[in-house]
Amino acid sequence: MRMSVELPLWRALAGYRVLTMLYAIGLCATAYDHFVRPWVAVGYYAVLAVWTLATLPKVTSAAGCTRRFLAADLTVALVGILLTPVADSHERIAGGGPTLPSIWTAGAVLAFAIKGGWRWAAVASTAVAAVNLVERGHPARDTVHNVILVWVASIAIGYVVEVARASERTLARALEIEAATRERERLARDIHDGVLQVLAMVKRRGAALGGEAAELGRLAGEQEVALRTLVSGGLVPVSRLPQGPSAGAVVRAAEEPDEDAPAGPVDLRSLLAGYARAHVSLAEPGAPVLLPPAAAREVAAAVGAALDNVRRHVGEDARAWILVEDEPDEIVVTVRDDGPGIPEGRLAQAEGEGRLGVALSIRGRLRDLGGSAEIVSVPGQGTEVELKVPKGAARARGKKAEQR
Repeated sequence: MRMSVELPLWRALAGYRVLTMLYAIGLCATAYDHFVRPWVAVGYYAVLAVWTLATLPKVTSAAGCTRRFLAADLTVALVGILLTPVADSHERIAGGGPTLPSIWTAGAVLAFAIKGGWRWAAVASTAVAAVNLVERGHPARDTVHNVILVWVASIAIGYVVEVARASERTLARALEIEAATRERERLARDIHDGVLQVLAMVKRRGAALGGEAAELGRLAGEQEVALRTLVSGGLVPVSRLPQGPSAGAVVRAAEEPDEDAPAGPVDLRSLLAGYARAHVSLAEPGAPVLLPPAAAREVAAAVGAALDNVRRHVGEDARAWILVEDEPDEIVVTVRDDGPGIPEGRLAQAEGEGRLGVALSIRGRLRDLGGSAEIVSVPGQGTEVELKVPKGAARARGKKAEQR
């Protein structure tokens, strides 16, 4: 996603330069008869108009607004101020008459502020202040007032730009961390659903068989612990495309598209039908329960993770029930078993030990879909896992996955 607080500022500056150039030319036209050497003013305004229009592409981004350009732009403004006594009468200058560039000068100073922050703005506004005092010949009240106004405004804008840039970098870093965390959780779910389950099974079967199989089971157990530690540890890097400050920060999460995924919605019932067994009952609506392919797969995988927990902690022959409900605004899938229930605090303890079946394979999947997973367990009365997926959030995620 692309963000930049500077692009609107540069566009506003380009518009400001054109409008103030027209304003300065209009002032000259209305007071043309009062000029002592009007040809000097006309020549300067011709240069100012050509310069302003020709350099519009330069002030559309920080990349084009180089230091050399800023120096030349400020020089045009300062020369115009110094030419004012040559073109205009002394009486008009002493009476507070405008300089030749008038308020166009502020645009040159603001370019410094947007490009380099308040320090650059202070340097440019100081140069304008000095030249204004030279043009007037003495520190008149109106001159000092205008100088202070330009000074304060440019420094304030420069400071705001610096703060906005820092905030933009912080936000970009936060989005990068969020993208990396989501990718880590996705990989952790896949590992938990596959590799960790196999290692745990090898560990149990090896211990039961004994002999060399017991040693193999012990090694599988060690690898399971190491892999769980790795899964619950550091972030997985994501690919990102850096951009210059003028283009904003860009963060792109790496996620491989599924080329075999269906193009349209899929019936969740068809994915859950594979879980029906002699000890697992499936109750479903008579009509199709449609979800985007990615969302349907995630819900089915969360149901599979819940059933894996039933087989692991209750037993291979434990009874389980799957109930699918198609509500107007959401889809609810409930997985219930007749086991002894989960002791209080056991889920938090398992997560601390790196056992992330519930945290990632169930809750993490539903959280990514914009839904929720609620686990209700009463000692002696089994455990119930309720998965809720809002239809609107599921559709949005499906469209986002198709765009990628």
